[in-house]
Amino acid sequence: IVVHPGDAVGDERVAAAEDAARLRDALGVAVPAGLPTVFTDPVGSPLRDLVERFARTHAPFSTAAVATRLGLAADAVRVVLEELVRAGRVVEGDFTPGGIEREWCDADVLRQIRRRSLAALRDEVAPVESPTLVRFLPSWQLVGSRRRGPDAVAEVVSLLQGAAIPASLLEPDIIGIRVAEHTPADLDALSASGELVWTGAGAIGTHDGRVRLVWRDRANLLLPAPADPIEAGTDGALHHALREQLVERGASFWSELVAAVAARDLRYDDASILDALWDLVWAGEVTNDTFAPLRAKVAVAASPRASGARSRRPGPNLRRLTRVGPPAAAGRWSSTAPLRSPTATPTEAATAQAFQLLERYGVLSREMALAEGISGGFAGVYPVLKVLEERGQIRRGYFVAGLGAAQFATPGAVDRLRAAGSGAPASPTAPAGVDIGARTPHVADPDRDEADRAGPRPDAVVLAAVDPAQPFGAALSWPDSTGHPARAVGAYVVSIDGEACAYLEKGGRSLLTFPAAARMPGWPGVLATLVGSGRVRRLRIESIDGASATTSTWARALAEVGFVEGYKGMTLGR
Repeated sequence: IVVHPGDAVGDERVAAAEDAARLRDALGVAVPAGLPTVFTDPVGSPLRDLVERFARTHAPFSTAAVATRLGLAADAVRVVLEELVRAGRVVEGDFTPGGIEREWCDADVLRQIRRRSLAALRDEVAPVESPTLVRFLPSWQLVGSRRRGPDAVAEVVSLLQGAAIPASLLEPDIIGIRVAEHTPADLDALSASGELVWTGAGAIGTHDGRVRLVWRDRANLLLPAPADPIEAGTDGALHHALREQLVERGASFWSELVAAVAARDLRYDDASILDALWDLVWAGEVTNDTFAPLRAKVAVAASPRASGARSRRPGPNLRRLTRVGPPAAAGRWSSTAPLRSPTATPTEAATAQAFQLLERYGVLSREMALAEGISGGFAGVYPVLKVLEERGQIRRGYFVAGLGAAQFATPGAVDRLRAAGSGAPASPTAPAGVDIGARTPHVADPDRDEADRAGPRPDAVVLAAVDPAQPFGAALSWPDSTGHPARAVGAYVVSIDGEACAYLEKGGRSLLTFPAAARMPGWPGVLATLVGSGRVRRLRIESIDGASATTSTWARALAEVGFVEGYKGMTLGR
């Protein structure tokens, strides 16, 4: 049928005969005679039907556009559009760049526009190769920063909080390479303020374990629940006695813990109580106000001062209580339960975890999330990441070749990643004794924006194998070698210009080289900075690629950077 909406002279429109009743009742259009009755019977909401159809078939539009199309007053159209907004069928907002008035858009149309826009953004970014990621991560995570003091430590904690880090590596190999001239006092200052807390995340052998640093106001969001007592081996009588003391009586010193055990008529000595206490620490149930006992626990020379005394007495034997206690029991101990209160909802926890992973890695992939060992894995944070992308807060794309398709990044991280891919390669032959693993300019502005957070990338680094900034064995596969490299505590990886050159196994006795070592012959100088910077006291390499170190083709290169040949291998010491 041919109609004249609003009786506009000369403005003919062609409409489907099925819409005759809607056009008649909503716009006052005179419909031709002879139409079937089914097309002329009144409908419930004729004007709403017409406006809703317009919205479904148009991109964001103004009120005037609908009014002009239907030949109606703008006020009448606005009333219908507001009704559709309340029903959730139409969305109101500013959608078109440079727009001068509020616009409207069908909810389904807006979702389609978002999906297509995001797809276009993903296609704009060509993926970088894996060496770029190896260069990017240390720079993003502040490796080689020249900042110093508690403020610099606080920035590193904000970056790494929630990650399970071996306690023995926390200060020398994690914080120490991110904060210039780091001293224990920097970390202690934050702990003494009450803002920074630490909890255990699993034991590693007898004198080491993983810990999580977290700001107190984020603890309930980032700390997982403690380990199950039966699975963690914390279901013994001594564990129950200590647990009850800390839950019922609150924070306690060593002498109070010993008295609590003695009051329960249990066999005990300092060593057994200390072991039970640290079982609870590694299980995530107990923490301390300071880092002093943690340092004493992981120190090689530290050992509990057991009195050897045992008691079955029902009450505390005050003559058997040491005033100071073992070094690994110093300070005030408390339950971690209050840190997790109020309990965060699963959505709140997943959202906080997603933001923290993005803060830590800049570009987040499934492999990185799995390496973190977070509760629920990548599937636990994926829904949150998807929502953040739809809101425009982060981007999704294929940023790094070789990783999974589900990669998410902050806009600033994408720019930094691409900049790392266009940087000039490092010199492969650094002079002996020169710490080329810390080539970043001094960063003086604590309020620098995200794009300038760490300066240019370090060209050569030697990182702990378990360092979050070290992607091999997690996001990236290990290069070919004669051995079996792994993300083991105590192992180190030497990288130059984004390529892994060498892997120093735990204990430092065995060294593996990767194909890139031949192209980057300066890697022995980078390895030597482990001793030069004080991260380790001595290196004694006995074998290289399965053969004797003294007869290896790399023996001369090691000697040039200070290694001395001995009857057991190549040694470098302070």
